[in-house]
Amino acid sequence: MTIQTEGASWDHLSGLTDAAVRFTVGHSATALDAETLHLARRCILDGLAVMIAGTDQPGMAPLLRHLTTIGGSGQARVLGLSGLRLPAPAAALWAGTAGHAMDWDDTQLAEGPGRPYGLLMHPTVPPLTAALVLADLVALETGAPVTGMKLVGAFTAGFEVGCKVAEAIDPDHYMRGFHTSGTIGTFAAAAAASHMLGLDAATTARALGIAASMASGIRAGFGTMTKPLHVGRAAQNGVTAALLAREGLSSNEEALDGRWGYLAIAGPGGDPSQVRDRFGAPHAMLSPGVSIKPYPSGVLTHPSMDAMKFLMAEEGLTPDDIEKVTLNAGSNVLGPIRYHVAQTELEGKFSFAFLLSAIILRGSAGKTEFTDEFVASDGCQSMQRRIETRFDAEIEAMGWDRIRSRIDVVTRDGRTLSRWADENYRGSPHNPLSDAELAGKFNDCAAGLLSETRQQALIDTVAKVETLPDVSVLMDLLTWRDPA
Repeated sequence: MTIQTEGASWDHLSGLTDAAVRFTVGHSATALDAETLHLARRCILDGLAVMIAGTDQPGMAPLLRHLTTIGGSGQARVLGLSGLRLPAPAAALWAGTAGHAMDWDDTQLAEGPGRPYGLLMHPTVPPLTAALVLADLVALETGAPVTGMKLVGAFTAGFEVGCKVAEAIDPDHYMRGFHTSGTIGTFAAAAAASHMLGLDAATTARALGIAASMASGIRAGFGTMTKPLHVGRAAQNGVTAALLAREGLSSNEEALDGRWGYLAIAGPGGDPSQVRDRFGAPHAMLSPGVSIKPYPSGVLTHPSMDAMKFLMAEEGLTPDDIEKVTLNAGSNVLGPIRYHVAQTELEGKFSFAFLLSAIILRGSAGKTEFTDEFVASDGCQSMQRRIETRFDAEIEAMGWDRIRSRIDVVTRDGRTLSRWADENYRGSPHNPLSDAELAGKFNDCAAGLLSETRQQALIDTVAKVETLPDVSVLMDLLTWRDPA
């Protein structure tokens, strides 16, 4: 089919933007095989879990004050906050920021060479947020319910577009300091929003073109609330781009491609050919897969945390047995971890001293441990000062394709114990959390916020999400407290 826009034939295009558009417009959740659909449900449940937990983070308060001050038309409900409606982009900013506030959202694995840690971006929260928020808006505009199948279709379209663009862009994009979940997440949200709004190919191309001029986020914000704001802005900007395109705003319809396209400017460069003909063949959530995080910190820290956890259990160690801990790793693992001794929860996400201290002191690192109070406690501060990191040239020489590290522990009775981190870390596609473990993570995220009855209702609803005749039941369950 030839689509005419502004006097030009759209269907002659053959670049990455064109491939993303054709996939977005032509995709349907009915085409998903059983395994991919199961993975989509898992990603949706995990995404909702971390959004719920994130709404209660202290750093969300300034954002809520800002959003309620500016107000606006009540196009969509606001996740977690009963009785409040905001413009769809604002509702997306809130939910998207909440989804990354604890750095507990899933991670896309990479296929191509040279990707740091073999990872690319956090793929679920931006498209899931866009799909949820615009499902509310579409139902309001049309007076008809949006089905669960439509929600799954929009979410998986955005997820796949984001993952394929992240795979295509040069890995230098991240190494130079861009935060991929904020930058490429914008395209994921724009694709999900375009699908939910039912935009045609030309309009979807314009939405991605608008998104290309809005896709931003730099790693200087790591360790502050600006990092999760990147993901919130990705969701907000993706929704805004699709709504502007629907209204007729023009843009470059090949904005990912060419000399001045996003890949060339923000990469710089990349290899679109490795993904251009593979949208949905297979879906990235199936292969190479996605990691669902057991801990609310960067996934590159998880193998080391598990190594500490397993070593403590295997040797029967208690906190009082620990004299000194040394984490040995290459620069790909140590480089982003900028805080020696963390003073706050946000710093703790980027401090091996804190992350290993939490495992040593509590045997876990979840919502209870990731608080300013625990990080600043005397016991935690004392333990952090017994932990150091060391650059290991031999580990560095093994390459950056996997997350490699070794824990060395000196005990107070003079023993030296060592354990290598498992490269097939928990939560990865090679060693995934079970469905029961994922449900347990959901319960941990929702503890103190949702009743046990509501928690189970959400788990049960997501387990059959594609069959829902009206997906608004999800938002009914996801709005539970007064915004005041």
